[in-house]
Amino acid sequence: MPQQIKSIALFGVNCYLVKTGAGYILIDTAWSSKRADLDKELESAGCTPGNLNLIILTHGDFDHSGNAAYLRDKYGAKIAMHGRESEMVEKGDMILSREHRDLLKRISFGLVKLYAKLTRFDRFKPNLTVEDGTDLSGYGFDARVVDLPGHSTGSIGILTAGGDLFCGDLVMHDRPVLHSLTDDAADLKASVEKAKSLGAKTIYPGHGAPFPPELFAQY
Repeated sequence: MPQQIKSIALFGVNCYLVKTGAGYILIDTAWSSKRADLDKELESAGCTPGNLNLIILTHGDFDHSGNAAYLRDKYGAKIAMHGRESEMVEKGDMILSREHRDLLKRISFGLVKLYAKLTRFDRFKPNLTVEDGTDLSGYGFDARVVDLPGHSTGSIGILTAGGDLFCGDLVMHDRPVLHSLTDDAADLKASVEKAKSLGAKTIYPGHGAPFPPELFAQY
């Protein structure tokens, strides 16, 4: 059966629930404060304990990973993310996958660190790490992982065989604009160029509405 995509927007952050012939895949999990809302959205879509096959995190920031540990416990699903993001979610510190090379970035990320973190109850170790080219078909998901660093060193995208690209925080909104919180601007621009070359038909960002790849042309 064709893969069906349900966008779940929770306080400005998108989760994407993909229905496949083998069950469901969840891409990103939103803030822990929106847990009850996410539960309702999953239940209404028919996603229940036993049929959520995999949780994929595009990166480890708390607004994308905040419910991963909870959902793993409740639904029995494995959590996948890039290995460079693992320390971040294990220790609850979002700057650990960022090199923050200059003084301004160190100050910015230091300020963010004061509140942008996972509580000790929401920290976790992923079940599996993925990298560029990882095939997800073993989970019933006809898609592969694409490395898209820049926002953080281990940021990834997921490209389906049908041309859907879930790009995390590579860009924001349906305009789109580059994410304001960037670890490495050169890496981010290179990742945008890479995303433009993938032949995607629709881009699904972590914040904002999906948009056609033609809008990448401004970068």
